[in-house]
Amino acid sequence: MPGPLALTLPDLAATGRLAARLAPLLRPGDALLLQGPLGAGKSAFARALLRALTGDPDLEVPSPSFTLVQSYALPDGTEAHHYDLYRLAGPGDLTELGWEEARRGIVIVEWPERLGAEWPAEALLLRLAPGAGEEERLASLSGPPGRLDGLAG
Repeated sequence: MPGPLALTLPDLAATGRLAARLAPLLRPGDALLLQGPLGAGKSAFARALLRALTGDPDLEVPSPSFTLVQSYALPDGTEAHHYDLYRLAGPGDLTELGWEEARRGIVIVEWPERLGAEWPAEALLLRLAPGAGEEERLASLSGPPGRLDGLAG
């Protein structure tokens, strides 16, 4: 099994380009888990990804920090659900957030550590960390074999 794809994202535009390259690889049932410390760029990546998934570069994408989940209709008739679990008390609270139903679409999860036993086995995992510059991010992307082949080039 190949290791994670490691990338240096020098600025916000590069983060957006990675999101645009990843979007066409996602399909219903996928979970993209975003890990990293506060300020690592998880919300910026999620925003760029949702804009790419919906085909709307001007889409309003508020942070779900307080609502915990925001849902978006996609052109193919499915939905994407953006979760921010930072304030989640525990995995038991996922039920009232519609987790099971959301898993039929695409889920993007910030702070996936809070998922506990609900962590999807076949999830894609993007780890982000601050880099040397103000906007630079170090990214590590991994997933099931073959799922990220289109990103390596």
